[in-house]
Amino acid sequence: MIYITRRESFNAAHKLSRADWSDDKNMATFGKCANPNWHGHNYQLYVTVKGEVNPETGFLVDLKWLKKVVNEHVIDKVDHRNLNLDVDFMKGKLASTENLAIAIWDILAPLIGEAGANLHCIKIYETENNYVEYFG
Repeated sequence: MIYITRRESFNAAHKLSRADWSDDKNMATFGKCANPNWHGHNYQLYVTVKGEVNPETGFLVDLKWLKKVVNEHVIDKVDHRNLNLDVDFMKGKLASTENLAIAIWDILAPLIGEAGANLHCIKIYETENNYVEYFG
């Protein structure tokens, strides 16, 4: 079994709040992340794929293909966007990094599976000090 990781970057705004909660409860729960005027992050996305090396190509997956898939299905939809308002796969979800990682997994896992590999991990750095890892 071998693992390979592709890193991509994107910038996006979001707000953590629940419409069914009061402003006070949102602020108490989410702090400045519930800012009514939104806030943004410079995210780092790591997509780790696992499987066996193809003896004909020497690859697990072609990294040019993986870059294209990640950009087309994720980065192009989130970069310089508002996660709460603009991103179809985040509609109706609290725009936490945890939920973002799960949504990205749900998009990429079947596509990577079709290529004969398995998605191992989605890792998203929200800040240099905070990141989320999701293993499906």
